[in-house]
Amino acid sequence: MKITCSKEELVSALSVVSRAVSARSTVQVLSGILVQADGDQLQLSATDMELSLRLSLEGQAEGSGAVVVPGRLLVDLARLLPESEVTLEYSAEEGAVQVTSGPSVSRLQTYSAEDFPKLPDAAGAQTFAVERAAFLDTIAKVSRAASRDESRPVLTGILVRFEGGKLVMAATDSYRLSVKETDLAGEVPELEAIVPARSLTELARIAQDVDEVQVGVQENHVVFGANGVWLTTRRIDGQFPNHKQLIPETFEHEVSLPREEFLDVVRRTSVMAQRNSPLRLRFAEGEVTVSAQTQDVGEARESLPIAFTGEELEIGFNPEFLRDGVDSVDTDEVTLKLISPLRPGLIHSAEESFSYLIMPIRLAG
Repeated sequence: MKITCSKEELVSALSVVSRAVSARSTVQVLSGILVQADGDQLQLSATDMELSLRLSLEGQAEGSGAVVVPGRLLVDLARLLPESEVTLEYSAEEGAVQVTSGPSVSRLQTYSAEDFPKLPDAAGAQTFAVERAAFLDTIAKVSRAASRDESRPVLTGILVRFEGGKLVMAATDSYRLSVKETDLAGEVPELEAIVPARSLTELARIAQDVDEVQVGVQENHVVFGANGVWLTTRRIDGQFPNHKQLIPETFEHEVSLPREEFLDVVRRTSVMAQRNSPLRLRFAEGEVTVSAQTQDVGEARESLPIAFTGEELEIGFNPEFLRDGVDSVDTDEVTLKLISPLRPGLIHSAEESFSYLIMPIRLAG
């Protein structure tokens, strides 16, 4: 197998595919990129068994075949090649790939393509188109609430549901819950899947320059296509929490806040919320005071005029979680709904059909 292609296109393709290369697996072949030549197409594939990425690029081929090349090594080498053209030549007898570019000649030891996992058939999946901007914006608003704790796999995923001309996504780490509804143009089938949050974040990276994203759901996998790249990811089994039941139907207080100003106050005050110290929000007549204090570090306090009336209320939140919630809203005003110091608060944007439920921290004293 011998194929010649553009260095620029090869480097660009490798930078995408290599993101699915496993960095931790004890299975060596998963640290490689599957290189396949078929006609004048060079296909590159990588997987860590949760996420797989593959794409093709044009080249001039002699013969066909497949081999697995160490991923990080190939990426680093390709970026440093001196000429605009690259030739990859695989010798099965020597078990090596020779990479030639102008005067540069390198030989990389390889793994057998037969040991590389068989990837889900992305091309054979029934897919439908979704507007890219709407899809990625929904991912961006909810993904921060997904859990990183692998002991509860279902919470590391994002619930993705297409229903009645709209897209609903929800994510929770049990301390906060983020839900976004997005109206979609055109017809989409009704379906639901729990998709690893990391996979949707990777999709956002590769789908920046397209108008539509292709989506397909198989029995055990979900398939996404964008910009000539096919991303397949496993579906997470399990029962996702019912987000509709988790959000209280009524609240005692509903406060409208200037988003940008409030976010700046939260960011500044959070600097003094070290070692898991809470951020305190004290609501009084006509103002909210945000404060934080950490023993042996310091304290900060700042007030912001708002339209608040009634009995004073003080509630504590995780600074990062509160910041993420307010930062996820794109409107000038953000609504904060509260019940009591020990009940969850809700950051809400009716204009964006976005809700962010956040559990409080019990305040000492």
